[in-house]
Amino acid sequence: MCQLLGMNCNVPTDICFSFEGFSARGGKTDHHSDGWGIAFFEGKGCRLFLDEKPSITSPIAELVRCYAIHSTHVIAHIRKATQGEVALHNCHPFRRELWGRYWVFAHNGNLPEFEPENMGFYQAVGNTDSEKAFCMMLETLREQFPEGKPTLDKLYSVLRKVTDKLALLGIFNYLLSDGEHFFAYCSTKLSYIVRQAPFAAAHLIDQDMTVDFREVTTERDRVAVIATTPLTDNEVWTQIQPGELLVFQDGLPLKYAFT
Repeated sequence: MCQLLGMNCNVPTDICFSFEGFSARGGKTDHHSDGWGIAFFEGKGCRLFLDEKPSITSPIAELVRCYAIHSTHVIAHIRKATQGEVALHNCHPFRRELWGRYWVFAHNGNLPEFEPENMGFYQAVGNTDSEKAFCMMLETLREQFPEGKPTLDKLYSVLRKVTDKLALLGIFNYLLSDGEHFFAYCSTKLSYIVRQAPFAAAHLIDQDMTVDFREVTTERDRVAVIATTPLTDNEVWTQIQPGELLVFQDGLPLKYAFT
């Protein structure tokens, strides 16, 4: 299976520490070597970096590890191909426009029987089940709310329904964001941690690297990191339960999303 990494925070923050450990899983500490990608929201803008090379050897990944891009919403993905060839057009995250905003999506899993017809406005460029599922999700939202983005309650309700429908077809862990709200759905495996005051030091599992967040944060900072498996070995991560669709905002999961 692929690997997911997400970050949602209340102030623009760089993801260099988490990405250092995460990118090692693309060919060094794990065998996910069929491409990778990462998206950073900056206001309504969105930087997207993709490469079909393994993240551990990709020069673009090295740029991301060294370049402290500050963002409040980040989605990254390391691919192990199940459907579609190893190619740039099949690398996650995928990006589309809806309601005048970019939406970004990354998927970990496999939907072996998913062959949608008449997709409508959104069409897949590559040949993965993941991109087709993303197109279906956005098409459903576009049809339900043609006048523009609804309230979060209404958006969550429709997204919950289409997620449940797709999750019946296979493994469907995903991260989704439009730079305003951040959604995380657990089908089989997904965890998160919220870092806030009082901060402490964290040590990566995949690299011998430690950061003392007391030295690089302020008391008001709050950061949620979401990953397929925990990235650090000296912090307590929360396992998202299978079937849970969480909404993160300002570095916290919204309570109503647990129901």
